[in-house]
Amino acid sequence: MKQVVEQVRALHRLEPASGDHLAALRVAISVAVPSLLLLAAGRTDLMIYAVFGALTGMYGRSEPHQLRLRHQGQGALVLLSGVAVGVTLSINHIHSWWLVAVEATLAGVGSVYADRVRLKPNGPFFGILALGACASVPTVVPWYAAMAIACASSVFSILIGFSGWVRSRAWEPGATRSMPSRSSARHRELSVHAARYVLAVGAAGTTGVISGTGHPHWAMAAAAVPLAGADLPSSVRRGVHRIVGTFVGLAVTAVVLLPEPWALAGLYPALQEPAHRAAVLALLVILFQFATELFMTRHYGLAMVWFTPVILLMTQLASPIEPRVLILERAVETLVGALLGILVVVTVRRPGSRTRIPLLRLPRRPGH
Repeated sequence: MKQVVEQVRALHRLEPASGDHLAALRVAISVAVPSLLLLAAGRTDLMIYAVFGALTGMYGRSEPHQLRLRHQGQGALVLLSGVAVGVTLSINHIHSWWLVAVEATLAGVGSVYADRVRLKPNGPFFGILALGACASVPTVVPWYAAMAIACASSVFSILIGFSGWVRSRAWEPGATRSMPSRSSARHRELSVHAARYVLAVGAAGTTGVISGTGHPHWAMAAAAVPLAGADLPSSVRRGVHRIVGTFVGLAVTAVVLLPEPWALAGLYPALQEPAHRAAVLALLVILFQFATELFMTRHYGLAMVWFTPVILLMTQLASPIEPRVLILERAVETLVGALLGILVVVTVRRPGSRTRIPLLRLPRRPGH
């Protein structure tokens, strides 16, 4: 019972701040500049590619500049690969079962790569999220234009991350990131972990397709979240945070997308103009992404409160649908996906994970 109480307390514990506002500001600038350029050009429907490229800035947040440069380059590979595959699927109108198969396979491959280079945020989550999101919206520009936006945004975020070096010249000769050994046990651990990603993402996607909802990729992304935990307790916490944070985030999204709150404030007539509405949504994406990064290492659930509207507002800008349907499907897919991810974490354990571990071992910077 004592351990249960401790775990409940851990669910709502807010980790102390450690320069989070600086990292959040870097990511916000990385998102804001390309997004505002697209807003000025009247192409907010293309923001989805710019934002996923800009998420490169989430990697290597606490490392020295030369290590951050390398780390963000590795993160960019994961993100841009996801965008490229997603755009390819969208252009060729490949959905449903093929999407599940491709995304589950890429989740496994991305897991091996992320574990080998020790990506932080952990795992291939943002890559498969980019894949599913880009595959789910129509590609209204040539594929190379979508990729150019994502690549340019990614490069810009890397430059923002490295810009502090120009001011401080804080170069650390010989600085390296510690890497795990490449023993046979390590290879087996990577293989089992990748298999867990394939199983969880594939099962969630299959459930989403069979249920007939319009966004099975949300279930697949949610299923990947618990697998990034350092151990069983932290994995379950991440799954719970994903569900609760998403549901609260959906309430925030409802306030933004549904007409009733704006009508009560007397602003709805102005927002019926498509250009005005797109501008408001674009600016909110920037604001919410700043809040997401502000809490990402302190409390994953709070970060999801703000990241949920980021994803949904980008989806609405790229391919609008009825907001109530969008919100309902997100809730269902997230619940199903996160529960399946937790089930896989509990039933398929990492090699050596059955040894006794402290229930309250909370990593300072968990993956996303």
